[in-house]
Amino acid sequence: MALKPISDRPTAAEVMQDAPVIPVIVLQDRAHAVPLARALVAGGIRMLEVTLRTPVALACIEAIAREVPEAVIGAGTVRSAADAQAAALAGARFAVSPGYTHAVGRACHELGLALLPGVATGSEIMMAQEDGYTALKFFPALQAGGAAMLKAWHGPFNDVKFCPTGGVTVQNAREFLALPNVACVGGSWLTPADALAAQDWARVTRLASEAAALSRK
Repeated sequence: MALKPISDRPTAAEVMQDAPVIPVIVLQDRAHAVPLARALVAGGIRMLEVTLRTPVALACIEAIAREVPEAVIGAGTVRSAADAQAAALAGARFAVSPGYTHAVGRACHELGLALLPGVATGSEIMMAQEDGYTALKFFPALQAGGAAMLKAWHGPFNDVKFCPTGGVTVQNAREFLALPNVACVGGSWLTPADALAAQDWARVTRLASEAAALSRK
């Protein structure tokens, strides 16, 4: 699938608008990183969030950045300025955080690293906006109010776009994507653990193709 060109330093809005789904990837084996990334790109998904939840995460980010130039690799679970710096040094081109602090926002700005900061309340949205962030991750989406909360936020925060993550599945993704303030969703269903264990990259490509074909408002 042909993908449109994107800058070396994409904005958070560009990351969110590239495809309907950003895969939330947890890698336990560095050897899986490159073939997984290639499988996702083959299915039309190139914004890849590798979470910093495992000891091999940074090595996986580095391998994908080096060997899969078609992918736009990002780091998830960025919780500190040190995380942001390590991710950038590994080759990440965007960061995703579970919450928001001024320190993380400032570090990503100084590093030139696009950030999708996590928010779950109106106050957190306002704090992120104060620092110039208007493309935000709604997390944990289902537990924090789901689609109903996003509908409620559309009035006071109609200049903000969200990527709901956390409890989003192939079954409920369309409900979120139909909302005018949702640019994309984040989900782990594109990279199921059993597919990674079996190295079933064809299945990953199929799941990515289906995700890339989801419609959004």
